[in-house]
Order: sequence, then structure tokens, then C-alpha cells
Amino acid sequence: MSGNTKPNLSESQVTELVKRLYGLTSSQIRPLPSYEDQNFYLAPVEGGEYILKVMNSEDSKNTDMLEVQTYAMTFLHQRGLPAQTALPTTTGQLMSLEEIDCGFGSQKYLVRLLTYLPGETISKVPGSPQLLYEVGKMAARMDTVLQEMHHPRLSVLQRENFKWSLSNVSLLDPYVVLMDGEPVQEVVKDVLHQYKTCVVPRCSAFRKGINHGDFNDLNVLVQPSGTDGHRISGILDFGDMNSGCYVYELAIAIMYMMIEHPQPVEVGGALLAGWESILPLNAEEKDALYLLVLARFCQSLVLACHAVTLYPENQEYLMTTAKSGLRILRQLWERGKEEVESEWFQSAA
Repeated sequence: MSGNTKPNLSESQVTELVKRLYGLTSSQIRPLPSYEDQNFYLAPVEGGEYILKVMNSEDSKNTDMLEVQTYAMTFLHQRGLPAQTALPTTTGQLMSLEEIDCGFGSQKYLVRLLTYLPGETISKVPGSPQLLYEVGKMAARMDTVLQEMHHPRLSVLQRENFKWSLSNVSLLDPYVVLMDGEPVQEVVKDVLHQYKTCVVPRCSAFRKGINHGDFNDLNVLVQPSGTDGHRISGILDFGDMNSGCYVYELAIAIMYMMIEHPQPVEVGGALLAGWESILPLNAEEKDALYLLVLARFCQSLVLACHAVTLYPENQEYLMTTAKSGLRILRQLWERGKEEVESEWFQSAA
């Protein structure tokens, strides 16, 4: 993906776009962080709160994928899960492909206006065992609901060369060189080797499902509940949805919930208990979980290094996970599979 695929709309362009497509007059516009797209918080004078999502020009070409993602959000929302829904344009479309000049020539960007979900990201609140249990339970519940979903274009979720899928960890190989000089590079190489020799042969035993694919600490919103607890109030960003395996979703959630936690290894047990209250793991899935969590750390680190070469101006956001991830990956690797798994599964029991 080239460096000029990320949209860079000005506030005046957003104001015009929202008025023309949705008939809304912006009274407040605030940019929000995004990996490859552009997001804005929007409060129109007509009332309500929304998120305007402008997709990068590369992903905007895949309208079938975005249609399925948008449908999945509505499907989950209708079944009681806190997902956003898309508002139709004045002509009744849930998505609009717009030709816009962001300063490097006109390109086509797919635009959606999504409902605003209240709360703050789970990264900003203490990760209590109860909250981590709820994260695991919500992730498993989400995957079981997604498995019931039918759509004529569902096959687009078979993303064979999708670098963020835990089915495709070997696609990291060409990018590991970007970590030259980093002490953790040898750990990454060792994890990738272990993945190929210990996880890949077991993949056929993993139960297949549709994954959100990015159930991370910035994509889960929470609100205060009770005296000192929190409840999950939002699931964001379905851009990494893909056909994967249930255990991949669990591994991704565990990995990201470790990032801000003062005792990262302890995260696994509570989250695993919540997950297994809905979807108990089989023996092969249990045996692969540790390496899948480590493989996700490697994906995050290596692909963040790659993304910085494309978007150097976005380095701080892109490397958010990497800062803590380096330390936690090393800690998990040094403690070893047997010790970490023992802690996770004993505390989940």
C-alpha cells in the first residue's frame, strides 16, 4: 500500500461532504486516530453524535468487503451486541464512493457515517479480572453470533494473503529484516519458527469461524458500572474481519489486553475463563494458544515497523502497541510455554 492511499480531508471538506451526503450541518468536528483511514467525531446542529469514516483509497476499491463488514455490524447490533450501525445517505445508501482531492490528486474514498458509541477505550481503565472475563465472554459471544450470519458476498472474508490473519503468520518473513538492530529480532525469528513447526500442523483441528480480527484495547469501549466496575459499551472497527478460527480471536484479545496491564501474564487466565464460558477450547486449540498470542505480538511489531516506512508522519500512533509489546513478548518468551500456560489454565479453571 503506497503512502498516498490514506485520506487527508480538511475540516471544510468534511463539512461539505456531510451536508451533501447526509443533509447534516456540522457544529463540531474532531479528528480521531486511525491506522490507514481517516475518522472524525461529528456533532451536527440537527442533533445526535456520529463517526464519519473515510476509508483509504486501496480498501475503498473492495466495496464487497466493506458491504459485508457494514452488514456484520448491523447483524451484531440487532442481536444485542454493542456494535455501530451505518446511517443511510439522503439517497438511501449505506456507503458512498466519493472522488476527493486531498492534496495529492483526486482519488476515490468510500465514506460511511456510523452511530457514535459512548464510553472510553478499555486501554484507559484498570483491567480487573472481572472486566477481562467480560472481554473474553464478549469476544466469544460475538464470534458465535457472526457464525450465524448469511450474506451473498460472505466469501470475500476468505482473505488468503491478509497479513493480519493468524493463518498467515509466515507472510511476516520478508519484513523481519526491518527489525535489524533490534535485540528482540531473534525472539521474533524463534516465534515464527515455532509457529511453523508447532501450530501449522495442528490448524486442521481448530474450529473455523468468522473473526473480528482486531479485538484490541482501542477497539473495545467501556462505561462505569456499579461502584467501581465497568461494562463493555462498544465494539469498534471491523476492518480486519476475516474467515479464521475461534482460537485466533481469543489469542488476539489476550495479546492486546496485556498491553496496558501492570501484570500482563495474569490477563490470560481471566480472559480465557470468560471465553470458555461460551466456547470451551479443544485440546489442540489449548496447546496452540501460547504461540498464537506470541505470533500476534510478532505481527503487531513487524507490521508496525513496515507501516512506519509507509506513513512516517503517523509513527507515534502506529508504534503504540510496539512500545509495550517488545517488553511483554520478551517476558512471555523467557518464561516459556509450560509456565505461562499453566498459569492461564489453572486460573481459568
